[in-house]
Amino acid sequence: MATYRYVKVTEEGHVVRVTLARPPLNILTIEMMQELNDALRAVSACAETRALVLAAEGKAFSAGVAVEDHMGDRVKPMLESFHEIFRQLHALNCPTVAAVQGPALGGGAELATFCDLAIASESATLGQPEIKVGVFPPIAALHYPNRVGQTRALQLLLSGDVIPAREAERIGLVDRVVPAEELEPAVAAALQSFTDKSAAVLRLTKRAVREAGIDNFELALVRLEDLYFDELMRTEDAAEGLRAFVEKRPPAWKHR
Repeated sequence: MATYRYVKVTEEGHVVRVTLARPPLNILTIEMMQELNDALRAVSACAETRALVLAAEGKAFSAGVAVEDHMGDRVKPMLESFHEIFRQLHALNCPTVAAVQGPALGGGAELATFCDLAIASESATLGQPEIKVGVFPPIAALHYPNRVGQTRALQLLLSGDVIPAREAERIGLVDRVVPAEELEPAVAAALQSFTDKSAAVLRLTKRAVREAGIDNFELALVRLEDLYFDELMRTEDAAEGLRAFVEKRPPAWKHR
């Protein structure tokens, strides 16, 4: 595995651990997302990998994608880099497990909950606050209805509320919540159920479940990207919300 600046990759017993390493908040920049994509490509190329763990250093799993990268000529490469992560995770045939401690917000919540199994510390919080800065999260719009149902997905995305881990577990946004000191043992126990299985059969089983679904992830994501680029980013309120966040002031919505 390669060495990166903002991502750490280790491998033990055919389990690859990819750790977000830009503490304290692990805010995802374009460069960091490019590193993460490179690491995921390496995981995908290794046929013997039996599971992937996504974890993080610091007090947060991830506070999301850098707001500065949502603006101007950076928004397109940002969205392309960010969505490539989910294209790769969606195509990855080995099981994926997220170990979530502290805040997982915006893109951080999407990254954690997109994994096949999301295990969270009691101290974790999750939410999609994008609406408060005048944008929406395409991955959450696509994925959350499958995770929590359309009604709860709308509530989370339209309110921008951040919820505690136990509430996230109750509605199905994460799969298991444990005390902070039990997070790593819980992840290890989950991995044990994969590592004593055939890597080939694990991959084929996950592929069978994915292909049995009637929704086309790639086509849906392309439609959402078009909506984001061609309509959302042309509104005055998207520009105002992002600008206000950077300038640390309340937004003055123009509603157009």
